Amino acid sequence: MRFRIYKRKVLILTLVVAACGFVLWNSNGRQRKNEVLAPPLPDSDPVRGAVGRGGDHPAVSVDLRRVSNESAVPLVPAAPQPEADNLTLRYRSLVYQLNFDQTLRNVEKAGSWSPRELVLVVQVHNRPEYLRLLLDSLRKVQGIDDVLVIFSLDYWSTEINQLVAGVDFCPVLQVFFPFSIQLYPNEFPGSDPRDCPRDLEKKAALKMGCINAEYPDSFGHYREAKFSQTKHHWWWKLHFVWERVKVLRDYAGLILFIEEDHYLAPDFYQVFKKMWKLRQQECPECDVLSLGTYTASGSFYGIADKVDVKTWKSTEHNMGLALTREAYQKLIDCTDTFCTYDDYNWDWTLQYLTVSCLPRFWKVLVPQVPRIFHAGDCGMHHKKTCRPSTQSAQIESLLSSNKQYLFPETLIINQKFATGALSAPKKNGGWGDIRDHELCKSYRRLQ
Repeated sequence: MRFRIYKRKVLILTLVVAACGFVLWNSNGRQRKNEVLAPPLPDSDPVRGAVGRGGDHPAVSVDLRRVSNESAVPLVPAAPQPEADNLTLRYRSLVYQLNFDQTLRNVEKAGSWSPRELVLVVQVHNRPEYLRLLLDSLRKVQGIDDVLVIFSLDYWSTEINQLVAGVDFCPVLQVFFPFSIQLYPNEFPGSDPRDCPRDLEKKAALKMGCINAEYPDSFGHYREAKFSQTKHHWWWKLHFVWERVKVLRDYAGLILFIEEDHYLAPDFYQVFKKMWKLRQQECPECDVLSLGTYTASGSFYGIADKVDVKTWKSTEHNMGLALTREAYQKLIDCTDTFCTYDDYNWDWTLQYLTVSCLPRFWKVLVPQVPRIFHAGDCGMHHKKTCRPSTQSAQIESLLSSNKQYLFPETLIINQKFATGALSAPKKNGGWGDIRDHELCKSYRRLQ
């Protein structure tokens, strides 16, 4: 009798241990699965990927308060970090998966397809009305079916996704900036409720104990995520397309960078190929190509086949900027300078690099008649009402009245301007936070 009771106790104990082991194994299995789906994060000090409170999904937020404000006594307790909701976590995982899969559309035998002479990268935020105009202009471009167009988005939108899905005239790849405000709405690199208010004085910020109290910009202001995101996105996509896009692994051509509110002339691709040939034959010292400046003559007569060699300036030659892999590698050597320069504009930061870090001033080959136009009259720097249809109508009218001068048979270099002295641009600020610096430096290591 006693033996039977002892056997029963042993059996019950064995079942309990087995049940506990199963629960522990199942929990670890779910954690490993989530870690596989989670986006990669910075792993260098002082920025580390922390575990978010919304589950097992890693977060990008960085709590610098312990490092920078050890002696600060908060006036009020810091607000707890909000949890990321399930929808946000699903978006993060989906974005990571799409960036990994890199599905090419409108190509036959995607596994063996390779890009031709040009790759076009479009940085897209959340202005579908402008993106629609850009796509209309692309559809009219002669030879566009040979151009791989990569759409790099920092906002998940059904309308924008449908616009990109509707592109049927060229090869398409869609990728997503994985550290956007939308994906991190209540934590860095978005706006953390524990961040310092923009206009708070540093002394008051230190006393309050907000996260980034030690790091105002050159003008004494604290970071605003909506401004810093554009520079982050530009620098991330630069690395991603050159180093992470599988189909570009052995690509030796040029990559042309534009934005959603640009409008392209129907002969831009033909002119671009002639410019590249001209650069190889007559201007090997030209570092980059640009599709045009912001000034367009009302008549293209006598100038449609002319290009100039100039010193690259951010305020003139940032539209339709084309880089070779060699030019990209030189920018990589200046990562620290780019990521710490206190200006939230990527193009003004490039201007600073040309006078402070790059081996020499950039020389740019640029057509006298622009083959790219800026249709955006609203956005980050403008508060007036958007008028995309009006802007596009004016551009189309200009191109229509000069259509006989488009598609020149040859191009000639009209004039090579002396480089002269080029000074560093005036800082705009908005990039003083050390968290921005460290995240920016990490992109090349991320997948």
